Amino acid sequence: MSERKQLTAYISPMVLFVAFLGLIALLHKIDNSFWLRSAEYWVYPLQTILCGALLIWFWREYPLHQPARVGLGIATAIFIFVVWISPQQFFGFPARTNGFNPDVFATQPALYWSTIVFRFVRLVVVVPLIEEIFWRGFLLRYLIDEKFDRVRFGTFSWLSFWGVTVAFILVHSPADWPAAVVTGMLFNGVAYWTKSLSACVLTHAITNLLLGFWIMQTKQWGFW
Repeated sequence: MSERKQLTAYISPMVLFVAFLGLIALLHKIDNSFWLRSAEYWVYPLQTILCGALLIWFWREYPLHQPARVGLGIATAIFIFVVWISPQQFFGFPARTNGFNPDVFATQPALYWSTIVFRFVRLVVVVPLIEEIFWRGFLLRYLIDEKFDRVRFGTFSWLSFWGVTVAFILVHSPADWPAAVVTGMLFNGVAYWTKSLSACVLTHAITNLLLGFWIMQTKQWGFW
């Protein structure tokens, strides 16, 4: 595969994903009707489908054949999950109830359940793949050598470690920064320890799955 195609494979899913987030922000400003003010209810499913299709298109280009180290992934995911929920669950911080709330469709079962299914597919499948392919698969290596394909996955340098960690923090809202710094460092650590992109994806997916179940249980939609 050419260098340009390889770069596209690693970056384009993230670019498309972020573009949809920008679209939501833009639509919020255009009109006050529900479907524009709350555009995420239909943009997220569209984002999930199109970003998922792009991942499938480039699937053979990602080194996802390595062992996933399931035990390490589960243990790390549980620890990260506890870090995320600790302020509200254990230290009395205010509940974060404002956010993507599927209960707005509670009287329409088909719409309600399809909304939840798409939300979990996005949370547990699409997001872990896109983010780990970009952060750990691409940027963690690119900050070592711009011809990142020459860098073995999981190669350590302080520049790439902190560069990816700080960037990972900044793409989250300020309320999430304390948890994001721990998460970014630990996801990097999984990459260094296992030398496996699939292990990073698995750890991220389990973390998000646990968080998704907790969100549904506590109705703290601000954690979506």
